Amino acid sequence: MQEIFVLISFIAFLLFLLPTDYRKYFAIAGWISIIAVLFANFPEYSIENNFMYPVAAFLGIPFLVIIVPKLLEENESSITLSRMAGIAYVIFAPFMLVPALADWLIALNIDLLAAIFTGIEFPYELVEWNMFRVDLFRVEIILACTGIQGMAIMLGVAWAIRSSRMQKILSFLVVVIPIFVLNILRNVFVIMAYGKQWFPYLPEIASNGQMGFESFFWAHNVFAEIGALFAFIGIAYLLFRINPRLAEEMAGIIDLFMKKIRGWFGKDI
Repeated sequence: MQEIFVLISFIAFLLFLLPTDYRKYFAIAGWISIIAVLFANFPEYSIENNFMYPVAAFLGIPFLVIIVPKLLEENESSITLSRMAGIAYVIFAPFMLVPALADWLIALNIDLLAAIFTGIEFPYELVEWNMFRVDLFRVEIILACTGIQGMAIMLGVAWAIRSSRMQKILSFLVVVIPIFVLNILRNVFVIMAYGKQWFPYLPEIASNGQMGFESFFWAHNVFAEIGALFAFIGIAYLLFRINPRLAEEMAGIIDLFMKKIRGWFGKDI
């Protein structure tokens, strides 16, 4: 089901990026499909005890309530935000839809992780082509572990705004290199923390009924997510420095949503 919604989003946003009279309708279809992807993944979230994506899924409902009417009005900020999503999806979706691409990227991450563990003399075993085992605990490296989603989102944000060729190249370097490197370090941290049980805290809320899972929960779902947030903030700052126009466009997008939210609470729009 997830792949179907990803394909719909990919086609819809690809058509949105083309100069047609129906762009706003394609954007609406793309956004609805993105939220549908989040809801379709609920079983996976419950297995990992991950609270971030369910929150994002439910926040997607008021997001659609705001963005759909604005797209129908052809509001410029809603068009810009949709262009960001469109570029991001054109970059990311092929890795979701073409197994060979996903496997290549996962294999690259596996090789680098194995090289790091070997270099620091950390004991591990590769029990399957994409699964590490440390002591009793296994971590499978999947597409979501490669950082491609974050790269696609940030490139979509950067490239959706009018910029020079040099600004686009600098944006690419500022986004791809740091996210790729930091994501490898994140995976190293999570595998080591889970395998060696660094965070055996509050199993009643973090274990998900599995022995030792609380260390994975704290490492992957809390500490790594917080670290990723700060990394994205830092990358966004660098992108704003590269292209100051981006900051202006983002301010307009934020203002679009804040005005509507204030209106819901009875304040002046």
